[in-house]
Amino acid sequence: MQLIVLAISVLSSAVFTRWVRDFALARGWVFAPVDSRHIHTRPIPRFGGLAILLTMWEMLLLSRWLHFGLPGAVSFSMAASILGPATLVSLLGLVDDVRGLRPYTKFSVQILAALLLYWNGFGVHLVSIKTGGVSVGWLIGVPLTILWVLWITNAFNLIDGLDGLAAGSALFSTLVICIIALVGHNDGILFLTLVLAGAIAGFLRYNFNPASIFLGDCGSLLIGFLLSAIALAGSQKSPTMVAVAIPIVSLGLPILDVTISVLRRFLSRKHLFMADREHIHHKLISRGVSHRQAVLLLYGVSGCFGLLSLFLLNPGSQTVGMVLVVLGVGVMVGMQQLRYHEISELKQEASRALNLRRVIANNVSIRRAADAMSGCETVMDFCESLQQCLQPIGFDGFGISLVSPLPENLDCFPFQQTDNFGLSHLWNESLVVSEANWSLAFSLINNRGRRTGNFILYRKDTLTPVWIDLSVFTTTGFSIAVAEKMEEIQDIWLSHEQNSSERFFAAAAAGGSR
Repeated sequence: MQLIVLAISVLSSAVFTRWVRDFALARGWVFAPVDSRHIHTRPIPRFGGLAILLTMWEMLLLSRWLHFGLPGAVSFSMAASILGPATLVSLLGLVDDVRGLRPYTKFSVQILAALLLYWNGFGVHLVSIKTGGVSVGWLIGVPLTILWVLWITNAFNLIDGLDGLAAGSALFSTLVICIIALVGHNDGILFLTLVLAGAIAGFLRYNFNPASIFLGDCGSLLIGFLLSAIALAGSQKSPTMVAVAIPIVSLGLPILDVTISVLRRFLSRKHLFMADREHIHHKLISRGVSHRQAVLLLYGVSGCFGLLSLFLLNPGSQTVGMVLVVLGVGVMVGMQQLRYHEISELKQEASRALNLRRVIANNVSIRRAADAMSGCETVMDFCESLQQCLQPIGFDGFGISLVSPLPENLDCFPFQQTDNFGLSHLWNESLVVSEANWSLAFSLINNRGRRTGNFILYRKDTLTPVWIDLSVFTTTGFSIAVAEKMEEIQDIWLSHEQNSSERFFAAAAAGGSR
């Protein structure tokens, strides 16, 4: 009987999909590529979700009238209680496909559908990872239900960017939940997942690359809502890790994509609902993967998520640990390959937080060096003081570019004179100023607000991070202290030059008198 339900669902969905496609084409209801993020190159209908919705209702009514596949009035009522709010969400998507709706309007209707779902008895009522659970009231249950429904519903809407991607990913997740229902003898959930899997499979015949019809919002929102609702319905019977964790892991690809999308848009200070070409499938294509290869690769990812979720059917501590480790490593490797800059920056900040003590210590060292400037009596003292401060931080030397020229034939040891205006002091013998891989320059301003030159930091290693707030050089008095000390040093050099000149002219005058 289960195979019959699945087969009829596949055939019905294929017939409905073809009919919807031809009907839309005959009336010119097609979706043309008008945005740079659109992958398709020709106008295509996008009302495929209607075929899936019609298949779901047809199978539900047939089971009611012909008494097959869904035993008992209780199971029929349960399925109808889920499909009713799902129809509302699908019609919302249909209006969005035709006219376009604001994000807040779509969220409002989705929240209403989630409330109807909770009212029908399918919501978060128990919270636990162990058998039994802790009962929660509606003040906690309703927000958690809404959050879950919005998360999964819109996750499938976001990944619906390549031919067959959203539908194929949903098929893997549906089959996993179907296996859970079969093992748990949950007839209502088993019937719904069989019908949904068949409807998606029949639709994929026309949606796989090259697609002749798209899901549209009426389809992606419908599938996402149904899977979120079915997961909630399954958790009513056994509030265990099997009922909670397995759907989360099996829906790993859309959940990961929507989580990354929200995170990167938040970090980049972009509007959370603004469409872009930074989703996982876009990233794959930008790296040279073909359309079909990207879809097949993400099918493989969805299959891996589904397989890992099935390991949780026997949730021992070792099994859970293994699944978490594999998921963690897989996600980290995947994110590294996709090269999300926002994620890289977040990792950098996390690393910075772990090295906060080093940052503070280095910042304090800069402040102390600024305080020690006034006690430097010679050029050697000045250079050694800065070297003792900067070398442990990771710098290989520093330079000073002055606004006034240096005296000729100047003995400026331990400085090296680079030109008529520049000096450098390097403690990395392999570093050459002109070949430095990394340098940072900032202005030297004295107490009177007059610029005396630039202070330049040099590094040869560009891979190892510098654990310091670079602004500490300009906001803590360091710049002023170095500027003041360099003015003193210049005055000494100038006075030596003048004394040498006076001695020269005095000697010349004495020779002339003789």
